[in-house]
Amino acid sequence: MELDQLKVTRYAVADAVATISLHRPDRLNAWTGRMHTEYRALLADAAADPAVRVIVVTGSGRGFCVGADAKALEGHVARGGYDAGLDDDVARPGYGVRTEFDADFAYHFGIPKPIIAAINGPAAGVGLVLACYCDLRFAASGIKLTTSHGRLGLPAEYGLSWLLPRLIGLTRAADLLLSSRVVMSEEAAQLGLVNQVTAPEDLLPTTYAYARLLATEVAPSSLASTKLQLYRDLHGDVGTSVRDAGDRLASMMQGADFAEGVAALNEHRPPVFPDPPPA
Repeated sequence: MELDQLKVTRYAVADAVATISLHRPDRLNAWTGRMHTEYRALLADAAADPAVRVIVVTGSGRGFCVGADAKALEGHVARGGYDAGLDDDVARPGYGVRTEFDADFAYHFGIPKPIIAAINGPAAGVGLVLACYCDLRFAASGIKLTTSHGRLGLPAEYGLSWLLPRLIGLTRAADLLLSSRVVMSEEAAQLGLVNQVTAPEDLLPTTYAYARLLATEVAPSSLASTKLQLYRDLHGDVGTSVRDAGDRLASMMQGADFAEGVAALNEHRPPVFPDPPPA
């Protein structure tokens, strides 16, 4: 998808960091099928671009994403069923890595680059789902987060009943999923749902500083391997994890990134890792 075709998202790349912004600021970036289509296309672009090493997801204006658009929900009621609003030819970033990842939002796990959510405003329903499927979450102080599905008479969405217990533990996840109560970003940090809370004006500088650290100090091959290990191992056992790590170690020690890392260590300088080949 070309940048001039974007209607409800924005995309930019700087310093090896791609930023995807949900862009319906007048609706607090409420989610639509068009937004999902554009979002997946931009993720696919960022995943395939060797100049991009880290991806940041945020919202335009005062919101991150307040969930499904209310008008769209009315349409679902009128139709008597759910319509995701996605075409058959929608982009499939992260697909084909593992069958477990070939599903809505789980595709984040198959993308070989860290994805950081910069939660700048309210995140509800599918907006919270999106943030949870990112690898890391930074949030502005004083913002509201909620699962929200219970207040709409719906089930937990998009595998959140699988993911949330793994992020914050079963009991805490049960609280948020069963009650659909609102938590502020400060409580979310205490629960372990977000990595760091900052003043609103510091959110993006803090997020980009961390993203640039990953982009400049960590080998792209290591980022890709470690991310895959994290999510693949959620579906496996410790023995398989140990053996896979050994196989990866043997293979990656023959690579250019390892050679550069060792040289930089011995020469007391920062490593300079080359861009990987295009995906």
